[in-house]
Amino acid sequence: MGENSKSKKTKRHEERELAFLLLFEQMIQKDDIELIIADAKEARDVEVSPYTRKLVNGVLEKGDELDGLIEANLKGWKLNRISKVSLVILRVAIYEMLYVDRQLVSVFINEAVELAKEYAASGDSGFVNGVLGAVAEGMQQSGEK
Repeated sequence: MGENSKSKKTKRHEERELAFLLLFEQMIQKDDIELIIADAKEARDVEVSPYTRKLVNGVLEKGDELDGLIEANLKGWKLNRISKVSLVILRVAIYEMLYVDRQLVSVFINEAVELAKEYAASGDSGFVNGVLGAVAEGMQQSGEK
């Protein structure tokens, strides 16, 4: 891809980013996601696309499964030690990897790393990349059996 494609955000990236932001806000505030979405629409004129809604609802619905996969792929870490930002990014990416399109796993990993570079602490993007790489490898191995 050329430099122009890196400098501008795609519609799908923006939808994914909004899903991350809404889920992060929900994690912090512990409010109902519909209230958070309504507040975002009112306060920031946010438009929630069907894809963003699919990610948000899917991550909330499959949260225990996603967290189980994250924890299974942590090397020497516990789930509660991961920053909340990285945790939400991992949840969104793994949901996409499992439930959106298994052919786009590398795209989802790259997008998650970009979100981590933008929103997480320094060094977290490498951590996110490592965990998602391990999840992808596990998916590939289980798909071969």
